[in-house]
Amino acid sequence: MPTGEADWAGVGRALGRGGNMLRGAIYHTGFPRRDLSVISDGVLVRPGLALGAHVSFVRYVDGSAMAMGDVVVTEEEMQRAIDAWQAHGIALTALHKHLLAQYPDIWWVHLHGHGRDAEALARGLRAGFDRTGTPPPAPPGPSLPMDLDIAGIEEALGTEGTVEEGVFKCLFVRRETVRSGPLVLPAGLGSTCAFLFQPVGGGRAALAGDFAMAADEVQDVLEVLRRGGIRLVELHNHHLDESPRLFFTHFWAVADAVGLARTLRRAVDAARVEAPVGEVPAG
Repeated sequence: MPTGEADWAGVGRALGRGGNMLRGAIYHTGFPRRDLSVISDGVLVRPGLALGAHVSFVRYVDGSAMAMGDVVVTEEEMQRAIDAWQAHGIALTALHKHLLAQYPDIWWVHLHGHGRDAEALARGLRAGFDRTGTPPPAPPGPSLPMDLDIAGIEEALGTEGTVEEGVFKCLFVRRETVRSGPLVLPAGLGSTCAFLFQPVGGGRAALAGDFAMAADEVQDVLEVLRRGGIRLVELHNHHLDESPRLFFTHFWAVADAVGLARTLRRAVDAARVEAPVGEVPAG
């Protein structure tokens, strides 16, 4: 059901930070890990590239609320954060990595909660965050020059993107309606393809991302990515009971940004995804 920021004021207080509305239905809150200095493949990873934890809330007409999150934790933090979430009834739906050979070791935990009390869900999420080094909210840093051919990337992908904290981002969403159990998910929530480009100089970029695929698309998409020199990191599920069944691949490359975008476009053409209408959360 449609909601506004005022409807989520209690959730914001419980989480310890405010969020923003997406598409009139999703209350989205970011928890970027600006406290971490992570290196992968010789690249110092910016929070916007692969350290951007977030949680989203949706209200349904029966008065219940669903919370869904994708959270960055260090290997040292992971078990105690999981214990806190489980103690508060927050379900784990995936545990994996988004990066190759990163230092220090970091992991991503996908979380899910559903109930009548959205603030209780938020308190449960906060309990896990409090067992990590996730820093308090802070305003975004200054805009940095983008040493990327953004127009060329957008032309190759056939969609416009956005610049956030020094990273260029393009999103695609599944065309079909996706459900989590009996609950319809707003477009893009939990079913987004996110392509993130961090400039590394000379028009080259570190590429990280996430591609949502139906089972019959997996092999075609993976083959396209590999033929284009993009390295595969993970292949897994993010949900437990979604319909249709979705698989996600995380990927990595450091190369000419426009060339990478052309490969990603071929992968997009191999799947039933499209550029979103309006802003959607990644994940």
